[in-house]
Amino acid sequence: MNTFLGFGREHIERHYRKTGQCVYLHLKRHLRQKVPGASGGALPKRRNAKLFLDLEISSDLNSDDFEYEDEAKLVIFPDHYEISLPNIEELPALVTIACDALLSAKSPYRKQEPDSWEEELQASKHAKTLVQLDNGVRIPPSGWKCSRCDLRENLWLNLSDGSVLCGKWFFDGSGGNGHAVEHYRDTGYPLAVKLGTITPDGADVYSFDEEEPVLDPHIAKHLAHFGIDMLQMQVTENGLRDNDIKPRVSEWEVIQEAGVKLKPMYGPGYTGMKNLGNSCYLNAVMQAIFSIPEFQRAYVGNLPRIFDYSPLDPTQDFNTQMAKLGHGLLSGQYSKPPMKSELIEQVMKEEHKPQHNGISPRMFKAFISKGHPEFSSNRQQDAQEFFLHLINLVERNPVGSENPSDVFRFLVEERTQCCQSRKVRYTDRVDYIMQLPVAMEAATNKDELIAYELKRREAEAARRPLPELVRAKIPFSACLQAFSEPSNVEDFWSSALQAKSAGVKTSRFASFPEYLVVQIKKFTFGLDWIPKKLDVSIDMPDFLDITHLRARGLQPGEEELPDIAPPIVIPDDPKDHTTNHFVESLDIDESSVMQLAEMGFPLEACRKAVYYTGNLGAEVAFNWIIAHMEEPDFAEPLVISAFGEGASSGAAALGAVGLDNQPPEEMVAIIISMGFQRNLAIQALKATNNNLERALEWIFSHPDPEEESDPALDTMDMENNANANILAETGSEGPRIKDGPGRYELFGFISHMGTSTMSGHYVCHLRKEGRWVIYNDLRVCASERPPKDLGYIYFYHRIPS
Repeated sequence: MNTFLGFGREHIERHYRKTGQCVYLHLKRHLRQKVPGASGGALPKRRNAKLFLDLEISSDLNSDDFEYEDEAKLVIFPDHYEISLPNIEELPALVTIACDALLSAKSPYRKQEPDSWEEELQASKHAKTLVQLDNGVRIPPSGWKCSRCDLRENLWLNLSDGSVLCGKWFFDGSGGNGHAVEHYRDTGYPLAVKLGTITPDGADVYSFDEEEPVLDPHIAKHLAHFGIDMLQMQVTENGLRDNDIKPRVSEWEVIQEAGVKLKPMYGPGYTGMKNLGNSCYLNAVMQAIFSIPEFQRAYVGNLPRIFDYSPLDPTQDFNTQMAKLGHGLLSGQYSKPPMKSELIEQVMKEEHKPQHNGISPRMFKAFISKGHPEFSSNRQQDAQEFFLHLINLVERNPVGSENPSDVFRFLVEERTQCCQSRKVRYTDRVDYIMQLPVAMEAATNKDELIAYELKRREAEAARRPLPELVRAKIPFSACLQAFSEPSNVEDFWSSALQAKSAGVKTSRFASFPEYLVVQIKKFTFGLDWIPKKLDVSIDMPDFLDITHLRARGLQPGEEELPDIAPPIVIPDDPKDHTTNHFVESLDIDESSVMQLAEMGFPLEACRKAVYYTGNLGAEVAFNWIIAHMEEPDFAEPLVISAFGEGASSGAAALGAVGLDNQPPEEMVAIIISMGFQRNLAIQALKATNNNLERALEWIFSHPDPEEESDPALDTMDMENNANANILAETGSEGPRIKDGPGRYELFGFISHMGTSTMSGHYVCHLRKEGRWVIYNDLRVCASERPPKDLGYIYFYHRIPS
């Protein structure tokens, strides 16, 4: 009655011992048989005055014969003294008022119902009379960038003049530089649509004048003005979308194994999750995550310790919520077979306890999506993006000495070659997902595809039923070959030629993870702006060997590109933030930038992080972001002075030497965060004149550094002991990479049904105890025909050598 937190019976004693709070409100709902009427039947339906709690009512039992009754009482610890409510005589007035307010309060989760946010949206007063300029602007289906800065995310299209501008910067580090709002203040053009949210059903529209999200009944017309065609995706007369009549129905049936009688599975590890409204992407990912032993040990195995040391408000603690969800999925308490013959007898004796059929991850979803512009909504999301978002939160919230996300992390070696000079550069970056392109040109049934396309067009022209779908069959080997082939590098600047040149990049594995996550890149945009999904069948192997993709490093006869930075162009007005502050010629690893941007950080902050950490990879740059995200210029564009020194607070990361002749603390922290000891980091920086890249090379070439006793060093260690304890999560064994053989076995996959990641449904298949199991939200059954060829994300486990 002090914190207003809710606890189950098994956790109430722990909370009392931990906090000393002794007054609790005990709420209970009973299931009783209705009193029969004079005619022998149940009394006619009426409003149940015995229900005062805003809870969901189970529809499993016949409401004509049974009814619920709520009970509330105060419990005083440690004696468990109970006071039934209402009780005005024994309780102080303040306690009575507080109890009444709690009992009559609406559930906070009512606000998260799927349709609640839609009801609040109103048609904009500007939609009907919106003026659109005839300026010839046409918006391409991809490659957008803010017209006032370099941001390529959170972009909004002004529906009056077609300007593409970035949105506001949010407290969680996402968003943009607010140029869309500035443009409205300058022009008065009121409506904008968020790029990337346009679907056949509409789009996210914001009214700057009304200062709220709105509906635009004429959105298709307004988008068509700029060449964005939604008409082809509109609903036809028979209620189905074009190109959606045959393919999608077939896909839904195959992936969900419709038409086959599936045997339900019960017990630990076979617990379903309720769909909270387009939350199937979360359900599928979390089922796969908690099938991995490392995550089971980290959260469920450490559950007592996590609960004992959780903060006073556990609803806002990531590890507590992960442990709670993992326990719900793995304990078996919420996955019990339904009672049969004993059901009626138990109901008659008022001993019936409703069987739990799965769990409802409301609190987990509310916390993990808090502050995120996409996951906090009730719209469908990309399971791959949510997976990376989850890994980011795991990284930022360590639990014990073991970081379970280590099992996914691997190093990618990128070899960039100047086509003219033939010189090369090798760089490493951290990644968690292997993204495989779909090699459509390698389809083995091209003749069937051509014949099907001709029949489909003829059927559409004659208004006949479409022919049976023919799906492209792509060999997995072709997709793997496409992954390993060189790709062109846009705007490549050759340090050997001191000019822009043609360049190619090849990626290889510098290390192999313990668990390999493979994403099939099925989603794209058509030239007509229609989001499309490549409906293909890929023969994904049960056993995968990618040993041949192991990186080899600099080869004999290869010559490295000189370590020369591109020339820097200074704008005439350095205070003008509406133009680029330098030409896109800085040596910045764009792949690391985009990897950080996918985590939700502003693009400019990601560029600065990669630049100031010397292109050492996304993991090192991530630590720079965490250390600087509270600074006021965190999301400002990178500005380089005429002398090549950073204009922001990250200048120390370039190698500036402190007054006490000690290495910059930021550089020390970066090396510590990679798993090295503090004294080794300082020794390496001193030996290399504070050059971060050379310092790392020095560490690897000096596995057993000399022990030195430096009084100044000891003093500095004492002053920064707290910081060192936070950052040094591992010993001196090196970066947290679990390398090993490149041979894997498939144990799970997530499939998507629908036309794009913004719609449709996700299902997860996992191999457990020698057989495949399908997890379709609350429904958990033994799989008879797992559609391994139609998956979107695949999970492989390393085969021990």
